[in-house]
Amino acid sequence: MAGGYAGDRGGHPKWVAVLGYGASALSRLAMLPAAGFAAITAVITADRLGKGLRTAPRDALIAESSDPSMLGRSFGVHRTLDTIGAAIGPLVAFALLAAVPGSYESIWVVSAAFAFVGVAVLVLFVPNLRTAAGTARVGLRRAMREISGRKLRRPLIAAGILGLLTVGDGFLYLSLQDRDGFAAVYFPLLYVGTNIAYLALAIPMGRLADRVGRGKVLVAGHGALFACYLLAALPAGGAALTIVVLLLLGVFYATTDGVLPALISKLVPAETRGSGIAAAQTVVALARFTSSVCFGLLWAVQGPGRSLLLFGALLAAAVPVAAWLLRGIDRAEVAA
Repeated sequence: MAGGYAGDRGGHPKWVAVLGYGASALSRLAMLPAAGFAAITAVITADRLGKGLRTAPRDALIAESSDPSMLGRSFGVHRTLDTIGAAIGPLVAFALLAAVPGSYESIWVVSAAFAFVGVAVLVLFVPNLRTAAGTARVGLRRAMREISGRKLRRPLIAAGILGLLTVGDGFLYLSLQDRDGFAAVYFPLLYVGTNIAYLALAIPMGRLADRVGRGKVLVAGHGALFACYLLAALPAGGAALTIVVLLLLGVFYATTDGVLPALISKLVPAETRGSGIAAAQTVVALARFTSSVCFGLLWAVQGPGRSLLLFGALLAAAVPVAAWLLRGIDRAEVAA
């Protein structure tokens, strides 16, 4: 929320994004001397604060740079490029550890080098676009009024409901590992498999959202998540079933991760776009945090299979509610 508001207030979200990316880059170097629970936790917290600070201003910058009719595709392109890095990163780490066993320091040095190159590209080559229509400064009261207004109320409620029933990737991967020898052997690469499916589909799903409606695609993506729950809850699996779950999880992220900011960015004025996107991201983050705590407790009590089936049943009931809340939302975008 602070990053989104700061970008709106100053009208230059690029520099807020630079600050966030810079904090994350520095955290890579800070991991080198970090030792002990407190130090490592502090470094990871700084990295996540950097991510929180940069995400909404960056998305506002993408929206400002894009044709309004192609927002879904634009966010899809960004998510594809972002996911390519997320898929290659673990592979590079595995390769480094294979070449120099136990040299975790080399991972942090290489990661920091790439991070600083990314910050340099942002500083030197990304246009410093203003997200406000003019030079008017955005007050906190106005930003909060836009966030709590009617246009954002329904999509924020829908995002919160669906987020409460979104199980974290780690739980799904552990569920597969718990019942499947294939997933247990290749557990570190399950994340890469999901990212490969995600990057292949992010742009096509973004274009589909522009064409048929972002609200519809957002809701449909949770249908893929529902299928993930059912398949991951089966008592037996195998390589083929595990791969299908990873593909469906990639479909879920391709239809939601970039589509939500594309949807939100057209429901608020340009002057408060960053705050609006940040509000949606904050709602989703808090809802998914609550979901993870609840699912973890359920797992401890009744195991992964029953927990996934319960979340699946609740998600099946929530999807029609979200569809009703988002009904006509794309027409509201055009009117806005």
